[in-house]
Amino acid sequence: MADGLEVRVKRISYEAEGINSYELVSPTGGDLVPFTAGSHIDLHLSNGMIRSYSLVNDQRERHRYVIAVNKDAASRGGSRFVHDNFKVGDIITVSHPRNNFALQEGAELSVLIAGGIGITPLLSMVRQLETLRRPWKLFYAARTRLAAAFLDDLNALRPDIGRNLHLDLDDERPGRLFDLAAIVKNAPAHAHLYCCGPVPMLEAFEAATADRPADHVHVEYFQAREAPAIEGGFEVRLVRSNRTIAVDAGKTILDALLDAGISANYACTEGVCGTCETRVIDGIPDHRDQFLSKDEQAANKSIMICCSGAKCRTLVLDL
Repeated sequence: MADGLEVRVKRISYEAEGINSYELVSPTGGDLVPFTAGSHIDLHLSNGMIRSYSLVNDQRERHRYVIAVNKDAASRGGSRFVHDNFKVGDIITVSHPRNNFALQEGAELSVLIAGGIGITPLLSMVRQLETLRRPWKLFYAARTRLAAAFLDDLNALRPDIGRNLHLDLDDERPGRLFDLAAIVKNAPAHAHLYCCGPVPMLEAFEAATADRPADHVHVEYFQAREAPAIEGGFEVRLVRSNRTIAVDAGKTILDALLDAGISANYACTEGVCGTCETRVIDGIPDHRDQFLSKDEQAANKSIMICCSGAKCRTLVLDL
């Protein structure tokens, strides 16, 4: 891969029930490619999978990347593979950091809402906001205290962190739900709001923030909320390759291209990370991703080929 980096697993740490962190460093020493708060890297696993994980450490650190992986029972195999196979000393391949969930550092107030493992990109943001001495509040929901990762890291930021950190645990508020709508309602109009967590939380967040300026609302999905388009029955014409590929039922565009020997960038295969974004020259995509905004989808200028299909007979792509 053109932007690939080899890194060594230096340390594996227990962070919470089912969650380990992995410290990755250069095998030869020295600095890694810089990143900014909210960034993620793609892990190229030896089983052929590519999975994206947020960087949780301070963006000022150049000597390491730290990710956290939740061994999810509903995993498609990536998190389970990492937990079961990664060992200290292993050399793995990762992508350069990319940031689809960037922190607006000049905001008057940043309101961060995390659900479970969704704390990972927000923790990096909190570290940067502390460095900049910018105002922030973090609302962190988890099942139990034992399942809430990085509480020690948050509490170590400063003694009065309780003024900024609002922990909400399922087993410590019986009969009451996590009131995300109230958090949004109580946030000042000028605040920038961020949310990362399970799909139901993100959908509730998007509904609660519907009346706020779009550039003040920031969401990162870890998994798809829509099934991929695999109805098939159309073709993709590739302008640069001068080829036309049929997309049959049961396949995504990406599947059809790879089966035809066409090289294409991809990572998550769920329309979340943005790696496979491809320019649309002609035709109407059937958008199924969580990466493009509603306005960007309506413009039909690009498509996530890993999950989206076509609403026309022929889709012309810049590939």
